[in-house]
Amino acid sequence: METMTNGYPRLSEDYKRMERAILYLEENYSRQPSLKEIAASVHLSEFHFQRIFTRWAGVSPKKFMQFLTLDYAKKLLEESRSVLDATYEAGLSSPGRLHDLFVNIEAVTPGEFKQKGAGLTITYGIHPSPFGECLLAVTDRGICGLSFIENGSSKKALQYLRDNWPNAQITENRKATTPFIEKIFGGAKQNGQPLKLFLKGTNFQIKVWEALLKIPAGCVASYEDIAARIGRPTASRAVGTAVANNHIAYLIPCHRVIQKIGAFGNYRWGAPRKKAMLVWESAKRDAVGV
Repeated sequence: METMTNGYPRLSEDYKRMERAILYLEENYSRQPSLKEIAASVHLSEFHFQRIFTRWAGVSPKKFMQFLTLDYAKKLLEESRSVLDATYEAGLSSPGRLHDLFVNIEAVTPGEFKQKGAGLTITYGIHPSPFGECLLAVTDRGICGLSFIENGSSKKALQYLRDNWPNAQITENRKATTPFIEKIFGGAKQNGQPLKLFLKGTNFQIKVWEALLKIPAGCVASYEDIAARIGRPTASRAVGTAVANNHIAYLIPCHRVIQKIGAFGNYRWGAPRKKAMLVWESAKRDAVGV
């Protein structure tokens, strides 16, 4: 794997162990396992586990366990609502964000929707990220797909891309997609043009995805919150379906939507990855005092 100055290949490798640790914590949290026990579950010494965990998450394993509790999720949801109010009232996409990553979206036309990608050329590449390997797909009109690799095989992620754009011409070109990955996960100030997203969805889905873009990093919203934001307060179940159909992970932050009771809920690319994203963002938000 190539060396990158932002360190994300290393973080991507770290994530594999962190995901196993998260699963272990989920199964054994009620009895508060020791650091030694958690480290043993991923076949590491206490010293190496503490070092790798802190390098990836930015917080200690003990602090991380606190983030996983239902009480913390409820508190985060309550705190986030005031931030979301300010966000929407100001018309901003993310106040106090951890980096200046801006996105613009363009939706396919009704005619293009029916064509299912006919005449469209899509380029994709497999890349490391802080949350494991991912598949990024781009067109000349913007990013059209970002999904995470599960169980070390890219076949499922590639099939997901093809299912979304069945009539498009799809080719692999990792070199072409690398600049986009560096902008998404590089952590640098984004002083150039904003990232463009090219979306295929119903009008309702597009509205939901636009609302998700306004949830700041380190904050969460409930399905009911999103339904209210788009003027459909009784449509929380439909919002959940739209969230589940998001095909651009992380950039359209469906991982920031949780249940109103504080439960984290499911995630297309695995519940542990969703929790990892939320904790990773929350930890970094707290670290910079946002």
